[in-house]
Amino acid sequence: MSHALQMKIRRVVPAVAVMVVFAMAVHAQDNPYRIAEGWPQLPAGIMWGAVISADADAQGNIWVFHRSDPTILQFAPSGKLLKSYGKGMFVQPHGMTIDREGNIWLTDAQAKDGKGMQVFKFSPDGKVLMTLGKAGVAAEGPDTFNGPTDVVVAPNGDIFVSDGHVANSNGRIVKFSKDGKFIKAWGKRGSGPGEMDTPHSIAMDSRGRLFVADRANSRIQIFDQDGRFLDQWKQFGRPSGVFIDKNDVIYVADSQSNAMLNPGFKRGLRVGSAKDGKVTAFIPFVEPEPDKNNNAGMEGVTADAMGNIYVGETTTQTLKKYVKSGR
Repeated sequence: MSHALQMKIRRVVPAVAVMVVFAMAVHAQDNPYRIAEGWPQLPAGIMWGAVISADADAQGNIWVFHRSDPTILQFAPSGKLLKSYGKGMFVQPHGMTIDREGNIWLTDAQAKDGKGMQVFKFSPDGKVLMTLGKAGVAAEGPDTFNGPTDVVVAPNGDIFVSDGHVANSNGRIVKFSKDGKFIKAWGKRGSGPGEMDTPHSIAMDSRGRLFVADRANSRIQIFDQDGRFLDQWKQFGRPSGVFIDKNDVIYVADSQSNAMLNPGFKRGLRVGSAKDGKVTAFIPFVEPEPDKNNNAGMEGVTADAMGNIYVGETTTQTLKKYVKSGR
C-alpha cells in the first residue's frame, strides 16, 4: 500500500467514525419522561377521535384539535375540560396554533359537501375572525388550498400555511399578511432543497426561521420568511408534527418511521435543540402498529411553559401528557 493511500485512509476513517458515533447518539437517547396518568378528564358524552394537533395558551391551558365532535377542546392544567366548540364545522381537522393574542388558528385538510380546504382564525370563545381559502375548493392558488396541514403566525402577524396533503399535489408554503392578503408561495413536489412531499406541519423558532415537517422526504426543512432554503435535518426521523418553544427546544413527532419508510429510525417523539439540531431525548411509541405502511400514533405535539409535553395520537385516538420522570 502506498504512503499516499495510507494517509488518505487515515483521514477518512476518523470522519466515518465520528459519523457513526453521531448516528448512534441520535438513535440511542434515554427517555427522561413518564406519562401523567389520568390526564386529561373527558366528561360523559365526549369521546376522542384521532387527536391530530394541540397547543398551549399563555395561561397554561391546553387546546386540542381532534376528529370527533366537538372538534375543539380546551383543558385546564389540571386536565379538566373548560370549553368545547366546532361541532360540524370541519371535514378533516389537521393543524392548530395559538398566536400571541390568544387566537386559535386551525386548518381543514380535505373537502366534502362544500366544506373544507380552509384555514380558520378563532377567538378563544369560538368566534370566527378570519378564513383563508375557498370552502370546498381544492386548488393551488393565491386564495385556495390543496390540503392545508398547519399554520404558524410570525410576531408581526404574517401567516404561513403548509399546504399539500392531497395525492399528487405540490408541497408548498403559502405566506399571507396579517389581514389575510396573499404575499407569496414557494415549493413544489420533489426531494431537492426547497422541494417538498407532504409538508405536514410548520413551526417558527426565536430567530423567525420556519421549520417544515417534510414528512414523505423524512426530513425537516428550514427556511427564512421569504422562502430561502437554509438547511435540512434528518436526525429527527420522519416528521408528522413539529413544535418549538420559546427556548428553542424542538419537539418532533414521528408517526411513520419503520424499516421500509425510514430505515434506522423508530416511531416516537424526539426532543432536541432548534439552535444546533442536536437530539437529546426520545419517547418511543409503544402501541402496536396497525399497518407497517400507515401512521401509527404520535402526530400532534406541543409543550407548556413547565416543559410538560402533550402528544396527540391518531390511530390510538388519545392525548397523552408526559412529564419529567423526577417530578
